[in-house]
Amino acid sequence: MTIGSIAAIYLLFFIASAFLLLPFGVKTDEEAGTEKVPGQADSAPHRFDLPRHLLRAALLGLLLFGLYYANWTYGWVEVEDLDFYN
Repeated sequence: MTIGSIAAIYLLFFIASAFLLLPFGVKTDEEAGTEKVPGQADSAPHRFDLPRHLLRAALLGLLLFGLYYANWTYGWVEVEDLDFYN
């Protein structure tokens, strides 16, 4: 696997992890005990910490990519293993 392939696949895992982790660890103003701004949605986050979110996404993406790369190297799950119809 080339460096370009590794970077591209890791980027896909990173982006998927960033979207997957969006609803976790976020509190609304009601949960934080502060008043809402007039016109604010009830589900709007109180404070969104982007660097912390990106760090979590990078670590989860790294873990998932590590599993993917280990499977690609050692061949734990092959294409034939995923053929459920034959």
